[in-house]
Amino acid sequence: MITRALGALAVLLSLAGPAHAQCAATRPDALGPFYTANAPERASTGRGLIVNGTVRSVRGCTPLPGARIEWWSVNPGGEYDNAHRATQRADGEGRYRYETDPPRPYAGRPPHVHVRITAPGHRTLVTQLYPKTGQRSIETDFVLAAE
Repeated sequence: MITRALGALAVLLSLAGPAHAQCAATRPDALGPFYTANAPERASTGRGLIVNGTVRSVRGCTPLPGARIEWWSVNPGGEYDNAHRATQRADGEGRYRYETDPPRPYAGRPPHVHVRITAPGHRTLVTQLYPKTGQRSIETDFVLAAE
């Protein structure tokens, strides 16, 4: 009897199909006062810190090809400038790679890189990355909430 019940349960579970993968949306952070729209399209604004990963949707963790990614951070002197602003698009598989100078702390703030990501059908994500001293790379997926 137990064998028959387990067999029936297995059939029901197989009919339900595979579970859809779920991703938690990336936690937002402050936009800050230094955001400027329409930064130049480029994948590098310096050398020393590489950020790479995939832009994804909370819906099934699917990649978001063509998502628009905007970056800004301080220069090696600790000031915001246009040379350290960039816009790029995720590739056909939602992947991105960005390189910049390692950010420095300023005015009581820890080193950080700002990022703003937009994709059709999803809420705009504004967040920040906080590299540790001496960290040369950050691998992270950005997960956008659906509208």
